[in-house]
Amino acid sequence: MQIQPYVFFEGRCEEALMFYRDVLGAEITQLMRYSDSPAPPPPGMLPPGSENRIMHASMRIGDSTVMVSDGNCSGTTGFSGFSLALNAASDAEAERLFAALAEGGQIRMPMAPTFFSSRFGMLADRYGLGWMVLVPA
Repeated sequence: MQIQPYVFFEGRCEEALMFYRDVLGAEITQLMRYSDSPAPPPPGMLPPGSENRIMHASMRIGDSTVMVSDGNCSGTTGFSGFSLALNAASDAEAERLFAALAEGGQIRMPMAPTFFSSRFGMLADRYGLGWMVLVPA
């Protein structure tokens, strides 16, 4: 059994995919736009002009798959109550990943050593998605 996060960017999905590709080396393994669907969305579900938004995509980050979408293209994300944990192989990698993800975002807890990790920090990236970057003990 596997659990995979499914993240809705409400209109900024393609931009987010490119950001995670550049920052984390994410590999986009699947991408389908609303215009690719054999069954169009019900009338009124999407704002006009959303045909080229992303209905579904998958990206690989290391050994993990994260599924993403533009959702209903509302323009408002509601990422609360969870964060994605990103395990780095070294302190230097953790610092690099943290700084890259934090650019344009908000640092919630600066990188620092903790009792459970040589480096740990929390942030919300430019899309509001929460991340915890750490070096596993």
